[in-house]
Order: sequence, then C-alpha cells, then structure tokens
Amino acid sequence: MFNPTIIKKLYLVIILSCFAIAITGCSGANSTIDEVGKWEIVDAGLPAALISIWGSSVDDIWVVGADSGDGIGPMVLHREKGRWSRINTGRTGDLWWVFGFDEGPIFMGGENGMILRKDGDVMKLMETPGRATVYGIWGTSPNDLWAVGGNVIDGGFVWRYTGDKWFELSQLSENIKTNHSMFKVWGKEINDVWIIGTGGVILNYKNGTLSDQSGITNRTLFTVHGNKDIAITVGGSGEEGKILEYQGSAWKEIALKETPHIIGIRVQGETGYAVGIRGTVLERNNNEWRKVNTGINLSEAFHSVWIDSEGGVWAVGGKVLAPPLVDGVMIYRAP
Repeated sequence: MFNPTIIKKLYLVIILSCFAIAITGCSGANSTIDEVGKWEIVDAGLPAALISIWGSSVDDIWVVGADSGDGIGPMVLHREKGRWSRINTGRTGDLWWVFGFDEGPIFMGGENGMILRKDGDVMKLMETPGRATVYGIWGTSPNDLWAVGGNVIDGGFVWRYTGDKWFELSQLSENIKTNHSMFKVWGKEINDVWIIGTGGVILNYKNGTLSDQSGITNRTLFTVHGNKDIAITVGGSGEEGKILEYQGSAWKEIALKETPHIIGIRVQGETGYAVGIRGTVLERNNNEWRKVNTGINLSEAFHSVWIDSEGGVWAVGGKVLAPPLVDGVMIYRAP
C-alpha cells in the first residue's frame, strides 16, 4: 500500500518546485534561447532605415523604408534569384509598410497618404482620401484591402478599397479620428479584422460592425498579426514591452520580464517572432514566448519581421523611433 506520509511529502516537493519555477521565470517569455552563430547580418549601415518586410517566397522578398535623401526616393529593396536590388519608385517620402499577394500585386504605404501599387513592372500611385501617413496595409485580395494610419500625435484613419477606390470607413469614431493614430491592420478573414494604434487602441471589424476592444493597456500598440486561432499585437514604451494575445473571446496580456519596447510581430503556423529596440528578438513556440540571443549586438531597433516559406526568419530596422530615419539594418536566420 502507498504510504500517506511519503505521498504528502512528494506532493509538497512538486508544489514548491512549481513555485520556484514561477518566481524565477524559468519558462515562457522569461527564458532565453541561445542562437549565437545562427543569425547573420545581411546588411547594415544603410543610408535609410528599413521599416517593413514582406515576401511571397524565399526568392521574392520586398523591403521598404525611409527616403534615403539621395534623389532616388524611399529605400525599396527586392530579393530575386538570390540577389538584392534597389527599386526606384519614382516617388519621394518615407514608406512604412509593404504587403502583397503571391501572384501580385504589391502595395506600399507611406507619407502624405501615399499608396503605391506594383503590378509586374508598373508602379502606380493610387488615389487616396487623405494625406496623413499610411502605416499599415492588409487585405484578402487585390480588390479587398484595408489601409490605416494617421499623424502619430493626433488624427487617425481607416480606409477600405473594394476594387474601385479608397474610401474612409464611416464607423470610425470621432475620438479615434481626433486623438489617435492607427498603426497596423490584419485579419483572420474578410469579416474578422483587427486594427491597433496609439494609446492601446484595439478595434475589431466583424461582419460589418466595428467594435472598440481597447482598455487592456494604455501603451501604444505597433503591429498585429496571427493565424486562424490567435491574434497577437505588440507594443510598449521604453523598457516596457507589451504582448497581447487574443484566443477564444478575450485579450490577455503576456507577462514579460526585462523585455523592452516591441515593434514588429509575425506568425506562421504555430511559430511566431517579435522584434523591437536594441536588436530585441523573441520567439513564440508551444504557446510560450522566449528571448532569442542572436549574438548580434545592435543599438538600432528592429521594426518588422517576416518568416519565409522555408522557415527562415528576416528582421529589418534601423533608427526608426525618431528622425532622421537612417542606419538601415537587416538580419537573417536560416531554417
């Protein structure tokens, strides 16, 4: 027969062990993966910050960034057949986001309400309803798109495109339009779209209705992404990084220890990566966040991260938190 005294002692040991793990932060976002030697610098010290990255495959990657001031306009890089080349958009001003479809077209958003549409070799400036900065673009098809942005300090917008022209979303409240900027938009599907921005604003467009789900944090949220089961948004300020996850029917804040301001997030399947200031990289696997020691010391901030079709991870950034937007950097981790 089992000895009740031994069982009680064993149970107490288990409880104390779990408690020790909890208070020392040995799991989840508090642990670290050592990947020194697995990450490499693709490029650094570029004249303009690299702000956003997207691709259809490992051999079709687009990076956009700030205006380099060299007369060529915003930094736009394209990887094809294993080589990077710079693309001349014929425009001036910073580009803040790139998004596209595997078979094209590619959309780029930036200053002065600029949205560029690239079909094959043709780069076209689309007509838009305003002149504030476009910080995010997402859609389910080339004829069903969302664009969000604002003036950073005050004044935000949400635009839609349904194949004819861009128009303002009528459901957006006056408070948002006046007091906030929208930074990114992403959806699980055409009728379930998330929009995030300054002051912890979280909006959900579902089946034609725009609802406000703010209040989890008052810190600025910078990027949102996810998969069919989860939406994740990241943000923060200074030494206080924020990760919020939406599973089921509610947002929850992930406890982070000594993690600074996070700016970019990308999810592919069950794997996610988040990036932020001073070269911060986090990995999400098995529902847990862990810090990644890339072995690369950077003073610059990563602004965007992308996972390619083979599982390789790309992060881009530079001095992106305040002008001048310079010192572009890109790093890569092979699958």
